[in-house]
This record gives sequence, C-alpha cells and structure tokens, in this order.
Amino acid sequence: MVAGLDENTVMSPELLIQGACASITLRRPEVANKLLPQDLVTLRRQIDEVNAAPGVLVLTLQSVGKHFCSGYDIGEIANSQNEGSSFGEMVDAIESCRPVTIAAIQGGVFGGATDMALACDFRVGGRNSQMFMPAARLGLHFYASGLERYVTRLGLDTAKRLFLTGEKLQAQAMKDCGFLTDLADDADITTAVQQLQAILAGMAPLALLGMKKHLNAIARGMQDRAGIDAAVQATIASADLQEGGLAWREKRAPQFIGR
Repeated sequence: MVAGLDENTVMSPELLIQGACASITLRRPEVANKLLPQDLVTLRRQIDEVNAAPGVLVLTLQSVGKHFCSGYDIGEIANSQNEGSSFGEMVDAIESCRPVTIAAIQGGVFGGATDMALACDFRVGGRNSQMFMPAARLGLHFYASGLERYVTRLGLDTAKRLFLTGEKLQAQAMKDCGFLTDLADDADITTAVQQLQAILAGMAPLALLGMKKHLNAIARGMQDRAGIDAAVQATIASADLQEGGLAWREKRAPQFIGR
C-alpha cells in the first residue's frame, strides 16, 4: 500500500469508461486482489453505471499485480448475507450485465473469483494462470447460482471434480475444460484482450447484446421465446441490418449506430 493513501479509496475497484469499452480494475495486489465487503457494494454500483451507459458494448474485468483475484474474505461471509449485499448477488450482476464481458486473468483465480470469471462471457488467461475452488476444504457450501454457472459452463463432471476435490488446475487444463476461452502468453494477455474488445465493439449492438442476453438465459434453462422473436424482429427492422448488408457487399467495415 502506498503511504498516505486511503486503502478504501485507492485500492477499491476502479471503473473506467472509454467509448464502447469499459473496464473495472481490482487494485489490492498485496493480498492478491482479495475482495472485501465494501467491494461488493462498489462493484454493484459500477455495474449499474455501465448498464446505464448505452454506448458501452464491452466490459473488461481485470486487476493489477501478480494474481487476478483470490476471492472473498471468508471471515466476512457471515456478515455479507443481507439482501443485495452477498457475494453471489454481485456475481449474478456481472453475469446479467448488459455489455459483453471479458475477464482478463493473470496468475491465480481462486475461490469465489472463479465464479466471477465464469460469469463473464469470455475469459482470457496467461500461461501462468491457475485456479482452484477450496469451498469443501473450508467447510463452505457454495451458493446456488455459482453451482449452476459451473455446471452450465464446464459440465457436471468437471464441476464435481473442482468443487468436491479442490483440485488446482494449471493454464492448459483451464483451457481444456473450458474455464478459459482464450490462452495467451502472459506478456500478451493485454493484447489478446484488446483484440477481442475490438472485435466485439465492431459488432451490431442490437444483435450483439440481444444474443448475449438470450444465450445466457438458454444456458440456465430460462429461454424466452417471445423475447427472442421480438429481438429478431427488431434487428430485421433496424438500420444496422441494412448497413451490415451494404458493408458486406462493398467489402468494408460496417458503421453501426445501434438501431
């Protein structure tokens, strides 16, 4: 910690919005970016702010230091179960975030932070990435939505392997089981994330954000057929669909306006 600086102000998550891309950066590297109760409130507020910014299409969750995040302070779990303040509710807010989300994972991602990463749409890791879920070792039964994310993202057998044995996975195994969607050299994580941001930010907003929303709902067995049909019709009637077809024929990058 830097002398003379207030930890709660300087080391809490930091939100930055730049055009179509936003980032939330965890800044507590001396404890592997462990999350504290006040961080849950801050993260919920920042996600609300991003959701309220219609021009933001991509949100990246990242951190400073050697490790992505060591999860939540287990000593605070009993004190953070009030409505709207639990760790699981914060992670659910990440999953339901309007923009497409990316987790940039360097080093370790442990405990509840693994669920934060799984709540993101994409997870980019480095060769030194590693993860484990020590809930059973600590005597903690994980919350329902986190169990669902593990099963829907990784499959039942892998979820059991990670939850019930507390096995630690290294980077290649994380990629093989689907925990990481992309694996880069550690020095190239930022470049890989920036390339993915650029691809996503260049898509038509109505189609991009609508399909992100409905794919997540389908994965949870909560398909909204009427909502999907409405979203399809909205894109068919959009100026962006016309622009997309014209740009395809003219072999140029489309200029979408989000309607």
